[in-house]
Amino acid sequence: MVDQQKVEEAVRLLLEGIGEDPSREGLVETPARVARMYAEQLAAGMESDAAEYLSKTFSVGSNDLVIERDITFYSLCEHHMLPFYGKAAIGYIPNGRVAGLSKLARTVETFARRLQLQEQLTAQIADALMDYLAPQGAIVLLEAEHMCMTMRGVQKPGTKTVTLARRGAFETNPALEQRFFNMLDRG
Repeated sequence: MVDQQKVEEAVRLLLEGIGEDPSREGLVETPARVARMYAEQLAAGMESDAAEYLSKTFSVGSNDLVIERDITFYSLCEHHMLPFYGKAAIGYIPNGRVAGLSKLARTVETFARRLQLQEQLTAQIADALMDYLAPQGAIVLLEAEHMCMTMRGVQKPGTKTVTLARRGAFETNPALEQRFFNMLDRG
């Protein structure tokens, strides 16, 4: 649970630390705004569980590949607390049961709305699919731009980081992985 009072105190200290006056008209409400933003949005995933979204499934007669792609996500890098954002693509081979499509996007949000590493985020999504859907296999692809690369350090806007996590049948069947990528290219 986000302690909004501590976040407000920290923001006031940060403002003072960079030479600002937290009592200045434009900044008076900033600590409270930032605290609400972390509690309600940026760190809201700290209080949610992927099981909540992936535990309700539906029976299907076919076990063909299911893909949901172009799932926009926003997260915060745990190293600099700067945003990274991009698109996720999820694929899985059902084992007689599927999740509602919105539940896949909500699963991405659950893990993205925490301090993260992109590599860890990718793995967490794939692991949650395996844990709660029990599919034959799952694959997750994330492509994101990191503000720590764009705004600071090397300052290379437009640079994308791509991460992939394969589980189950996608680890052992290269043709299945290729089918996933072929289907992504059709869009």
